[in-house]
Amino acid sequence: MPDTAMTADLPVWDLTDLYPAQDSAEVKQDVDTALSRARDFETRYSGKIADLSGADLAQAIRDYEVIDEILTKLLSYASLLHAGDVTDAKIGQFYQTMREKATEANGHTLFFSLELNRIEEADLRAKLADSADLARYRPWLDALRLFRPHQLSDDIEKLLLDKSVAGAGAWMRLFDETSAKLRFAFRGEELTQTEILHKMQDRDATVRKEASTALGTVLGENISTFALITNTLAKDKEVEDKWRGFDRPISSRNLSNQVEDEVVDALIKAVQDMYPRLSHRYYKIKARWMGQEKLDYWDRLAPPPADDDRTFSWDEAKKIVFDAYSDFSPDMAAVGQRFFDNDWIDVGPRPGKSGGAFAHPTVPSAHPYLLLNFQGKARDIMTLAHELGHGVHQVLAGKQGQLLADTPLTLAETASVFGEMLTFKSMLAATQDPTARRAVLASKIEDMINTVVRQIAFCDFERRVHDARRDGELTPDAIGDIWMAVSEESLGDVFRFDDPYRNYWAYIPHFIHSPFYVYAYAFGDCLVNALYAKYEAEPDGFQTKYMEMLAAGGTLRHGELLAPFGLNAADPDFWKLGLGVLEGFIDELDATF
Repeated sequence: MPDTAMTADLPVWDLTDLYPAQDSAEVKQDVDTALSRARDFETRYSGKIADLSGADLAQAIRDYEVIDEILTKLLSYASLLHAGDVTDAKIGQFYQTMREKATEANGHTLFFSLELNRIEEADLRAKLADSADLARYRPWLDALRLFRPHQLSDDIEKLLLDKSVAGAGAWMRLFDETSAKLRFAFRGEELTQTEILHKMQDRDATVRKEASTALGTVLGENISTFALITNTLAKDKEVEDKWRGFDRPISSRNLSNQVEDEVVDALIKAVQDMYPRLSHRYYKIKARWMGQEKLDYWDRLAPPPADDDRTFSWDEAKKIVFDAYSDFSPDMAAVGQRFFDNDWIDVGPRPGKSGGAFAHPTVPSAHPYLLLNFQGKARDIMTLAHELGHGVHQVLAGKQGQLLADTPLTLAETASVFGEMLTFKSMLAATQDPTARRAVLASKIEDMINTVVRQIAFCDFERRVHDARRDGELTPDAIGDIWMAVSEESLGDVFRFDDPYRNYWAYIPHFIHSPFYVYAYAFGDCLVNALYAKYEAEPDGFQTKYMEMLAAGGTLRHGELLAPFGLNAADPDFWKLGLGVLEGFIDELDATF
């Protein structure tokens, strides 16, 4: 179990900033308002969008934005409640009900995006030129119209929307609830998934082995369910991709991220080509450091031998992250402080709570929320720095409004990874002892390998699974074979694997909730490495440009956002620059032996 001295009395978020309770009059009123406005919106505008003037089209978008924000607020509240306790049946029922109500309302507004996409480009340009109010929404319109070639008939689009809650959405919920109910036997205790994953980072090798075996064994006992979920969602995606005309399973994600297939392919290849110089090399150093020729897979997350295994209190973690942010930009730190001053963070682990960590933007009229599972380790400090970066980004971008605040996933990871880098540099600078510095450096290298190498390996796993699924349903063994192949290629031949490890793919939620999301972490990490190199080389005025980049939200694409820094993600050397930072850290660590 987590150290109770470290996790007692940790903050729990206060969701009443959204709604007083799930059965409150305010929830009912917003559901009724959203449905009423959606029906009225359909009556006023359906079949008429192409004929609207620029000013009238701008008003229609504003009307749509109001509906979208109400629905997003309801769904955000239900989602956060559910994340707080995914095992609570009443919350689960409420979560599903809100999703169904949102689907019903969206069914009345679906025509809007479909008709917008049918406007001829010349006609839209004329409308934009005619109205400054409409021109403000051009980035949103441009992002929407990226999907024009893949849009289906109105009836089919409506059918796909209506079936989503009983289709893919239901399978995702099954994954969440199955995962949350799993318990892992460990030395007389029944641990949650978050707790058993924490044990896998223990200094004691026997603890790591027992925890790792328990994770793989329990996942194996439920592997048929996880395989069914994975097969079903992969097939569901294949069917929709076929109808929409996407040649590759990853292409729809790239389009939604507003990044070209070629750019993502270049990133993936650059990282895979660097496996031997990054992960393979580092883990051989770690094996030598641990006095071994080979490592067992449960040694991958072992603390570096020089690590003092210090446990941090929540107040210490907050101060470390706040000071790092403040040294870079007092303005950025002031935004971050709002999360600490208010109940915007759910910090500690507990039974039923969703594992991992996330930042949820909710809606611009409210504020983001952060979920952590803080257990006092140095990695938890980095997780706080990461999620707080998301939160700061979401607060700043919220000024753009509901439709323009969201950034593509490739850019959404920028502020979070930059926050980690600031915190790492601060912790390293404060560590004078050579042995301790070696441990801090190794910890950062492992985090970066997890962010870059592991996430690209996960993306490769997804590509292979989705490609293989086109030839028929995959058995759990077949999925396990793909997992093992990708793991061995990305981690290197220094590791020994056994049967329980074959099941580890089953606990990763990104594969279920957001197919091909994972490469965004590597994209963000390499982008941040390049940004940070610019900051160190040319610090004057950097903070201002950086804050402006975050505040832009979804109004600019990655090329436009990076241009003020003299960076271009379409340049193959861009990725080499980012990966070179990680290689440089490994060089520095190797030189200490």
